Amino acid sequence: MSIKLEHINYIYSEGTAYEKAAIKDICLEIKEGEFIGIIGHTGSGKSTLIQHLNGILKATSGELYCNGKNIYEEGYPMKELRNYVGLVFQYPEHQLFEVDVMKDVCFGPKNQGISPEECEKRAREALELVGLKEKYYTRSPFDLSGGQKRRAAIAGVLAMHPQVLVLDEPTAGLDPKGRDDILEQISMLHKRTNMTVILVSHSMEDIAKYVDRIIVMNKGEVMYEGKPKEVFRHYKELEKIGLAAPQVTYVMKELKEKGIPVSDDATTVEEAVEEILRGMKGAVK
Repeated sequence: MSIKLEHINYIYSEGTAYEKAAIKDICLEIKEGEFIGIIGHTGSGKSTLIQHLNGILKATSGELYCNGKNIYEEGYPMKELRNYVGLVFQYPEHQLFEVDVMKDVCFGPKNQGISPEECEKRAREALELVGLKEKYYTRSPFDLSGGQKRRAAIAGVLAMHPQVLVLDEPTAGLDPKGRDDILEQISMLHKRTNMTVILVSHSMEDIAKYVDRIIVMNKGEVMYEGKPKEVFRHYKELEKIGLAAPQVTYVMKELKEKGIPVSDDATTVEEAVEEILRGMKGAVK
């Protein structure tokens, strides 16, 4: 499922003294099966942007197409769009409300008109996909840990069989292990299902490791767009807006400045190790 945004603008409190342009003239295309990362400082427009993708917010002006259809045309089935595009909010407790985890994950499919048997089947499949153990299925979602709540919230969206999964800071507030577990699970889902994944994150390391393409937001506009290597070459410009490149990028640049024959394009630890080994072999020769 492809998504195309053409000159999307969104203004909060339009026509009042509190009027503010949240996103400005956004033109983007997200292709089927992509893993997209969206980064930007607080207030840059990231969350406002992703809330347009499943119709929670409607653009003040511009067009948004899903599979070639303009979602703002009269009669467009918004319920169908929200079945296609699943959004997991930053704070999972905002999406959890049933008496136990199984009922919570079944809620979305049930609203789609799915039979109780099929709802439970989908829920079990989704919970297995996110790695939440069966012993938690009958527990209240509010008795779960932060990481378990994230898994349950993601499962609730996955059970609706979306074609696009949008995650707003899914690792916020988690410890390093919890963060790694969630992101590995999301990466595995992407590989297994070829689902389009859109990840909003403040962690440059996470973005560099998992995504195919990065969109950098600044003051409501797209500042950069491209592969991680392409975007993080602009690390000095990113620093000026409160962002940075992954730590490994700075290490590689320092090594190169000291005369060690390595490329400074590495954005992950794995790439850095490979490049350092290659440089050492070249130096020995």
